[in-house]
Parts: sequence; structure tokens; C-alpha cells
Amino acid sequence: MFDTLQDRLAATFKNLRGKGKLTEADIDATAREIRIALLEADVNLGVVKEFIKNIKERCLGAEVSEALNPSQQIIKIVNEELVDILGGDTRTIRFAKKPPTVIMLAGLQGAGKTTLAGKLAHWLKSEGHSPLLVAADLQRPNAVNQLQVVAGRAGVHCFAPEPGNGVGDPVQVARASIDEADRRLYDVVIVDTAGRLGVDEVLMQQAADIKAAVTPDEVLFVVDAMIGQDAVNTAQAFADGVGYDGVVLTKLDGDARGGAALSIARVIGKPIMFASSGEGMKDFDVFHPERMASRILGMGDMLTLIEQAEKTFDEEKSRKAHEKIVTKGGSGFGLGDFLEQMKMIRKMGPLSKLFGMLPGMDGAMKDQLNNIDEKEVDRIEAIILSMTPAERDDPKILNGSRRARIAKGSGTEVSEVNNLVNRFFEARKVMSSFANGQMPAGMPGMPGMPQGALPGGGGGGSKKQQQKKRKKNAKGVSGNPAKRRAQEARKNQPAAKEPASDPAAAFGHGFDPKQFGGGFGGQKPGDFDIPPELEKMFKQGK
Repeated sequence: MFDTLQDRLAATFKNLRGKGKLTEADIDATAREIRIALLEADVNLGVVKEFIKNIKERCLGAEVSEALNPSQQIIKIVNEELVDILGGDTRTIRFAKKPPTVIMLAGLQGAGKTTLAGKLAHWLKSEGHSPLLVAADLQRPNAVNQLQVVAGRAGVHCFAPEPGNGVGDPVQVARASIDEADRRLYDVVIVDTAGRLGVDEVLMQQAADIKAAVTPDEVLFVVDAMIGQDAVNTAQAFADGVGYDGVVLTKLDGDARGGAALSIARVIGKPIMFASSGEGMKDFDVFHPERMASRILGMGDMLTLIEQAEKTFDEEKSRKAHEKIVTKGGSGFGLGDFLEQMKMIRKMGPLSKLFGMLPGMDGAMKDQLNNIDEKEVDRIEAIILSMTPAERDDPKILNGSRRARIAKGSGTEVSEVNNLVNRFFEARKVMSSFANGQMPAGMPGMPGMPQGALPGGGGGGSKKQQQKKRKKNAKGVSGNPAKRRAQEARKNQPAAKEPASDPAAAFGHGFDPKQFGGGFGGQKPGDFDIPPELEKMFKQGK
């Protein structure tokens, strides 16, 4: 949804890179580009004006002029202002001190309230709650049946005493649901109310009556993020007519420009609490303003990715896989283990969505993410499942006849089997090197890696570069004439007598570690002001 805005902002910030100092003209040009990007994304005009005003005031101050990297400081300012527009702090459900907690959903017809009710119930169940869905939408045809189907998909119960389709009193159903929750010990009640194609008095009155009957702890306004500026107008109408505590955005996976998401929290003054981005029950998340701002600016969303991984991955299986990679050069890690890890990754969602949460996935990388073939993973899984357990544990036994049999069993070509096995061996070698704190051969050195981490004890670079460096060190003669004369002068001078090595000289005492009890002047450990634990260590090292 935010692809267009993200691309425009990325292009704007790219023009700032490499500038050691920003002039007022640079800041004005940047603010103008950001303004155009926001307006093209259908963000509310008042929000855009306030946003640009705040950015220019901060950019023209000492915050940017005294910064070592002004362009990064501007990106930081834009990020902070985006977070502020999106609501600032994360807001979740306030649960009642005495159950059940009553949550009422309101919004226009077609915004996705019924599906959202199921997603919210599924999320609450995963958080350890026992939710009950209430079918109080008795106007829309088959709304009750739809909620019952959604409840079945979410694995929760549905309270539907009336058939709907214009039959029944929604206020009475909502009131009766509280007694049902008390009787059957549900701690959360989610009331799905009716909507209309447009805002009218009948809709507002019915929603107000249900609210008065159940006195909900939270009233959530469900809004379709694809309807643009009209979302802000509808939200304002519901705020005036019914009143609500928070906003839920649906259809964030759509191709609209996303201006509603950037406008509604600031214009209405109500926080965005949840966001829905798909048809599955798991396509539902708590809305984090700072994470959404990071996504818009192309900085990824690593925290959400980590949270999803923690929920999906089996800690015991991951630990065993890590042990196999670390020991024996990774030879214990087989294709069966690889398949288990791949299945857990797929449970987290589509690969394009997961990779999109990584920082820097914009521009050309975004196009590659959109072209990811999920069926390729299915083909890999079919190839591995066509192997025997022994072949998965030790792919080195895969000879020509075995590979031909696997290709036939998986409906693929032998070349695809060969490609998978070869790539697996290469990946296993790289994972084993990283897991053991080493840099794989052929890869450049990385800051923070130990000096002898590279195979052969090198510090990085190609073999030619290392050989050239060794030759230069062996020669020991500088190519600079002045430096060469200084080297020759030092060479002709008589060598100064070096003092004996004294590891403790820097601490004001001299002693020989091999003769700790004697030292200089017969000093003993008791003469030094050192802790008993350190004294014990020295004695053990004698």
C-alpha cells in the first residue's frame, strides 16, 4: 500500500547523500518533495501542512546544522514526525477488571467487520483469552452465517440466537450475550454490529443503542484503508454520532495509496490499534506506529519479524539444528533438518512478505521480492520428500541412479535435483563457518571478526591480495624516498638495549610471573593490593 510513498521518499533522501552541509535551499527542496509525495499518497491536506511545518522548523535548527551527517539527521526527523502522525505510542486493548471485557465493532458495510471480528478473536485466543463472538448484525443478508463460519475458522464460539436477514432485535442479542459470557465463563465478548453503505441516522441510532445496552470497554471503528479521504470523513461521522476508542485498519495489503492510514489518527485524535492485511486468520497485527514509519522509510521491520519467528519456531528443534551445524563442519545437518527449518519459515507467511521486513528492501530489491515464486519452495519440498531418510541425513550418498529416482518421484528434472544438492552443500558450508565464528573462504573480512577467523589465518581479502601483502612485509622497504632514508638511518644506529619484559610495570610494581613469591626486592603477593580471587589465579598459573 505504501510502495509509491516509499519510493518517492527514498528518491528524495538519495539526493541528500554525500552532502556534508545542507543549505536552506536544500531543506526547502527536500520539504517540497516530501509534500508532493504525501499529497500523492492521498494524505489529508491539513496533516501534510502540519507535517512539513514541523520538519522545516527542526531541520533549520541546530539539530541538523550541528550534525555530523545532516542527511541522516533529516531522515531521523522525518521518521519521528511520521511516528507522531501515526499515533505515537502503541495502544492495545484495555481489559476490564471484572470479566467479561466487552469489545464493540462499528463501521460501514464492506469495511470487513465480520472477518475482522474473527481475526481479533483468533488473536485474543493466541494471547490466552477465551473470546465469544456475538452476531448482532441482523440486517445484512447471511451476516449471521458468515460470522459462524468465521468463528469456526478462528476456533472460537459464536453466540447467534437470531437467524438475521432482517429478523431479530440486535440490542437484545447484544444484551443477552453478556449473560451468556458470564454463564459459560468467556472473558472477552466481541459484538459484531450492522453497517450501511453510507452514514445514516438509523445506523447511528442502532449503534448507539447497542453501546448503551452493553457498555463496552472498547469501541473499535473498523475502516477500509483503501477508500482514501472518505475514510477520514466516515471516521469523523462515527466519532460524532457514536464515539469510539480506537481505529482498526483493514485491507492494508491493497494497492491503494494509503493516505487514510497516515491521516485518520491525527485528524480524529484516536489511536490506530490494529491492522489487517490479508484473508487469513493470522493476517492481523497490533499496530505499532514506529514500525510502520520504519517500513514507509524503507528501514524494515525487524521487531515484527523477530516476534513472528519466536511464535513460529520450535526452540528445541532450532537448538538441535544449530548443534548439528556447529559440530563436524556442519556434516550432521542434513536435508531433513533443512526441510524442518523451511517449513517453520513458511508458517510465518509468504517469503515476499518476510523479506520485505528486512532493511533496504526497496527499489530493484522490491521488484525481485514481487517476483518470488512460492511454488519453487513446493518443488524443493517435493524433491526432499522423495528421498529416503538415509539420503536426507547424508546427501553425499546420492549417486546418479538415486538422483534419477528422486527426480522421477518428485516430478522434476535431474538437473533440479543436482542444483538443490549442490546449493545445499554450499549453504551448509557457509552456515557452519558463520556458526563457528569464521568467515567463509572467498568472502571479504568483516569488522569485529577475529584476526585468524579466515581459513588459513588471513585477515580478509583475496589470495592475490594476501600474497602481495606478505611480499611487501617481507621486503620491508618503503617506496617513499624520505621514509626509505629514515629507515636506513635507523638501521645504521646501534641497537638500544631493551629492558627486561615486566608485565606489571604499568601498574607500578615489578615482578617475575615465573617466580611470583620472589619478584623484585622479595615482594610477595601480600604486598600487592589485589583481590583474593586474583591472587588465587596467579598462584594457579605458577
